[in-house]
Amino acid sequence: MRLQEDLTTRAGPRNRPFIRKLVHLETLTQAWYRSLTIGSTKVSEWMNKNCVCIFAPSEHAVHLDLIGRVRGFLFAESYFNNLKEQDKTVKTYGALLNCYVRQRQTDKSLSHLQKMKEMGFASSPLNYNDIMCLYTNIGQHEKVPDVLAEMKENNVLPDNFSYRICINAYGARSDIVGMERTLKEMKCQPHVIMDWNTYTVAANFYIKAGLKNKALDALKKSEERLAKKDALGYNHLISLYASMGEKFEVVRLWDVKKNACGRCINRDFINMLKSLVRLGELDEAERVLKEWESTGNCYDFRVPNTIIVGYSEMGLHEKADALLEDLKEKGKITTPNSWSVVAGGYLHKGEMEKAVECFKTALSLHEDNKGWKPNPKVISDMLNWMGDKCSTEDVEAFLCSLRNVIPMNRQMYHALLKANIRSGKEVDGVLDSMKVDKIDEDEETKRILGMKQV
Repeated sequence: MRLQEDLTTRAGPRNRPFIRKLVHLETLTQAWYRSLTIGSTKVSEWMNKNCVCIFAPSEHAVHLDLIGRVRGFLFAESYFNNLKEQDKTVKTYGALLNCYVRQRQTDKSLSHLQKMKEMGFASSPLNYNDIMCLYTNIGQHEKVPDVLAEMKENNVLPDNFSYRICINAYGARSDIVGMERTLKEMKCQPHVIMDWNTYTVAANFYIKAGLKNKALDALKKSEERLAKKDALGYNHLISLYASMGEKFEVVRLWDVKKNACGRCINRDFINMLKSLVRLGELDEAERVLKEWESTGNCYDFRVPNTIIVGYSEMGLHEKADALLEDLKEKGKITTPNSWSVVAGGYLHKGEMEKAVECFKTALSLHEDNKGWKPNPKVISDMLNWMGDKCSTEDVEAFLCSLRNVIPMNRQMYHALLKANIRSGKEVDGVLDSMKVDKIDEDEETKRILGMKQV
């Protein structure tokens, strides 16, 4: 369902039949992709069982890993136990350890690693990294440095990833001293390359600790090590600078990125716009949006929606509404949730007519966005107002659209009852419909009906 919502944000109404076919094709493709691992496991089993080829330990390791991914560690464990002794090598032992770690089986992971040590199979940093990842994933960050220390005691050289996991563990515990000590040690290792990612990990924790100058220094070092065309790396740095309120650096790095990478795709524009919105720099964001419009990139509603969200968060619902209307007039796809958010903003300001119009547009887009669930409070406030102020015809038309999104409920009937009573119309038909929908009259219903006698 999310796939269809995403695709329909990228093309005009004339392309909807094509989009539906594309959604079907994409769904089939995803199903095929999900079945690849299962299929690979079955093929591997068939080849092994029917002696199509004799598995070497490396093939057994791959097959064991596939079993663990598809069927779980118990099946992988059974497969391992049934291997011939000559096939129980460092590769198959390592594959089983990875299965345990993936499913967060702490006791089994530690016991298995101990056996690997006894057999002389734990000479690679990969096995220790697995255990450090396990502790990270289960939130036991305090145990990660002990694993790194054990590696060094056992004469296993930590690699770049080993140090980065440890830096992350110290940062997660707000232990900046420990993090810096690990960074310093890492720099002194001739076999370890200090990459841009390591410095961004450190910068992120400096930011959280409020150490702005240290964060800026780490980000500068990260930028120095960034590959020229690493678009994702630039995006990460831009996001971190934005989190610090550094508008100048965000804009500077955006220009550097464009010169280095040549072309920016929609993902890059979304990241930049989010950063500017976070900074509250909506004028600059509007300039970048115009830049995106001139690139010729395929339409993706998520790009302008980033600014629409920013407008809404800052209470600029008129500007959000205007941008949505402009997209609508150009035949571009929008989403019901964005219109609903703007409607909620108008409701908060008491501009009910505008709120209703925006929400009507949201309802009209439901057919291509089946997963959308409207905000119950927005609906409640709107129904209360419409029951008191709108004509029976307007309420009926609104409910006709709304019932395609949510089932008829008591509040919807109450709005219709109030509109009918104010217009001097009979309400017997409405009450009969309530009974058909098994909605009993409550005290509020009786109060509304009492208005008829006043």
